[in-house]
Parts: sequence; structure tokens; C-alpha cells
Amino acid sequence: METAPLDSQDELNTLRALVAEQAAKLESQEAEVIKRDSIIGLLRAQLELLRHRQHGASSEKIDRKIEQFELMLEEIEASRAEAEQRSGKAPCNCPTCGGTSFLKAADRVVQVLEHVPASVKIVRHVEKRMICRECDTTVAGEMPTLPIERGKPGPGLLAHIMIAKFDDHIPLYRLSEMYDRLGIDISRSVMADWVGRVSALLTPLVLLIRAHIAALDRIHTDDTPVDVLDPGRGKTKTGRVWVYVFDGSGYQSATPAAIAYYYSPDRRGAHPADHLASFSGVMHADGYGGYKKLYGNQIIEAACMAHVRRKFHDVIKLKPSPIAEEALSRIGALYDIENRIRGMSADERRTLRQHHARPVLDELKAWIEATLSTLPQKQRLAEAMRYALSRWAALSVYIDDGRVEIDNNIAERAMRPLGIGRKNWLFAGSDKGGERIANILTIIETVKLQGHNPEVYLTDVLTRIQDHPEDRIEDLLPWNWTPAKARCEAA
Repeated sequence: METAPLDSQDELNTLRALVAEQAAKLESQEAEVIKRDSIIGLLRAQLELLRHRQHGASSEKIDRKIEQFELMLEEIEASRAEAEQRSGKAPCNCPTCGGTSFLKAADRVVQVLEHVPASVKIVRHVEKRMICRECDTTVAGEMPTLPIERGKPGPGLLAHIMIAKFDDHIPLYRLSEMYDRLGIDISRSVMADWVGRVSALLTPLVLLIRAHIAALDRIHTDDTPVDVLDPGRGKTKTGRVWVYVFDGSGYQSATPAAIAYYYSPDRRGAHPADHLASFSGVMHADGYGGYKKLYGNQIIEAACMAHVRRKFHDVIKLKPSPIAEEALSRIGALYDIENRIRGMSADERRTLRQHHARPVLDELKAWIEATLSTLPQKQRLAEAMRYALSRWAALSVYIDDGRVEIDNNIAERAMRPLGIGRKNWLFAGSDKGGERIANILTIIETVKLQGHNPEVYLTDVLTRIQDHPEDRIEDLLPWNWTPAKARCEAA
């Protein structure tokens, strides 16, 4: 607040008078407080003395005096508390000196995270209906279309179950127990039925994501084993989940990032050949032999430097090796360059790699060739060097293309959900269950790659997908999807 300057002696005198008046009031209030506290102290002392004499000959008179002093003390203390309550002050004395006058200090704020148990609510949709008096025509509003016809689960509950099972890796029987603690009876079999129906609803989006990946010219791929129940033999067999990823964030690509998973009952090379039938471009992959038939005019192999580095690291885990340490140091220099150029445009990355990384890579190859000839050929160190040299052309592809990465870590990261899931749900129930895992992970992991909350996304999509026009299903793809709140604000 701004105040005007004091322009005259009269104004100055007026201000001094106000200050003196306030000081007198404060002094008077302080004197009243001191007087009141003195009276309270005196009354308490008198009460103690009277109680000490209470058992003498004239005890009746003393009893009456005690009652009077108790009443006086009660009234004074009640009046003090009432005055403090009205003034907003709390009774307080300094623990050191007993003083009662304080200055306001900064508040101390402590924030505590607290858990609020989850809840499930029943939402009643009421359809208002009217009948025309003239022709008996029934006029009614429109009931919302549920994700599962004639089913009880709302889209939010279905989304929560899907995320709990496929992203949080909670088996349905454990999820059923968790709901039971909330007083909600949802059996494992009922939830399994819902999961199957939601998977079918999302299939058009899964197919579009896979088609998007296949139409690009740069992808990362990997595969991992999955145990699958084999009822006919009474035990489990080993299925396979394959992943194909595009993520151009490392070089400012405007193409949407996406992840596509596929399931197959075995690891035959025919499966990736089928998945990539329409793909043409550079493919990052490990040394799996099933890919070899794919490489040629249509698909260019880009090998993974992280695999090379890992083989030298495995040597050191067995015993110290200065040669392996030297190899890791040289490979580390290549990664230092990648760290500096990450996020630059593809053209900038290519130029800087050609100028800085190519000499380091050429020197690494020459050093490996010279060192390999001096080693016993059966040593693991020699095997690591031969592995690198056998794939050198594929390891060098990234130097001349800023859109290619030095390794295949993008695909390996996309496989982590399967690794975590195996520790929790242990196996897929069937080949069909393996396909369902691949389909749902395709949706969830692509949504996460786009920076969205997958449960929010699924809740919204399951609310809309039944009524959404088939020729506009692309609107619901993770990179085209707009949260409900943003749609309302835009409207």
C-alpha cells in the first residue's frame, strides 16, 4: 500500500499522537494482563493454603471460602479464555521465560502423502421415456453404449483391470482378492471374460499400429521366450513374442513412435518374414539366424554395438582382462559421441558421426584385427572379437545415416514388460492367450511411448469405440487421440 508523504508539521504531530495513543492502549492491556495473572496466582496460593488448613476445627468456614475462591478463579479463567477466543489468540506462554507477548513467525508446513483406498461405484443410467397421448408413440432418450453389451462393467473398471493385468502384471486371481477386500465380488473367470472381449474391441487399433510400423523404413526388432500351457501334454511349451519398434525421438522425427508385438508358438524364421512381408528399410536386430534370409535388397541389417560391448564385458566378469578393458574403452568413446549428438537432426548426426565417430570405429577395427592374431583362438576374448568383425558392415551402417542408432537398445527396452510379466503371471494360458498378451501390450506400450496415461486412454477409448465410425477409427490411435478434457476445451 502506498502512503502520501508528510507535508506539514500538523500531519507529523497527528501521527505522533496516534502512535502515543496506540502505545498507551498496549500498555494498558499489558497492565490488565499482568493484574489478571497476579490475581489468578494469588487465588491459587490462597486455595492451597486453605486446603492445607481444611481439616482443622473450623473446617466448615474454610470449605465455604474454598468454594468462593474456586468460583472466582473459574470465572476469571473462563473470561480470559473467552477473550482470547474472540481475539483469535491462543493461550500461550514462552517455555523459557514465561512471557506472553509474541511476534508472528513464518508457518512451518509439512506435506504428508497418504493412501486413499481404491473404490468402485455403481453408476445408474436412467432412460427417461414418454408416451404420446395422440398416437401412443414412445419417445425416449438414448442410453450410453456400454463396451460390453448387456454387461455390468463400465469403461473405467475395464481399463483398470486391463492395466492391472498387462501393465502392473497382477494375475486376475490376485486382482479378484484385492476387490474382495473392498467388498466387491468379481470372480477371476468373470474378469477373464471381460479381458477377452476388450481385446476383441481393441483389435482394429492393434492392426493399424502394426500396419503403421510395417510402412516405415526404420525399425528395431527383438524377441523373447514365453512359457505357454500345453493342455494336451500336461505341461508348458515355449512360445515367442516378437517386437517391432519405431522411435525417432533421437533425431527429431515427426513420424509417430509406436510398438507392435506379435506372438508365435515357436521361433521359426518364417514368423518375422511374415510380420515384415511389406517392410523395406533398415532393421536393427541381434544375431538371430532367422533374420539372415530377410537381409538383401529389401531389408538392410543394422547390428547392435551393445551386444559387442556385452561380450567383452562378459570376459571381464570371468577374470580381469586389460585387453577387454581396452575394447570397452574404445567402444565407450563411440557412445560418448552418441550422447553428445542425441536429439540433433538426422543430418547433423550423420555429419558429426562421419567426422568424429568414423575414425574411432576404423581404429577399433584395426586394433581388434591386430590383437586377435595374438590371442589363443578358443578364448572367450577371441570369440568376442570374431563376433564383432563378422558383423562389422552391419555395425557401421549408423555412421552414414543419422536416422539409424548405434545399438538395438530401443527394442530391448520394449521387451522389459514381458520380462517383468513372466515373473508374475509365469505363463500364458494358451497360444490364444499369447496372442492376447501381444495385442494388449501393443496398445499399452504405444500409448506410453506417446506420453499418455494408458488407463486414462483406455477408459476414454472404451467409452467411445462402440459408437465410433469405422472410417474414422484412426482418430483413436494413440498419436491421434486427444484427452476428453482437451476435446471439451477445444469445443
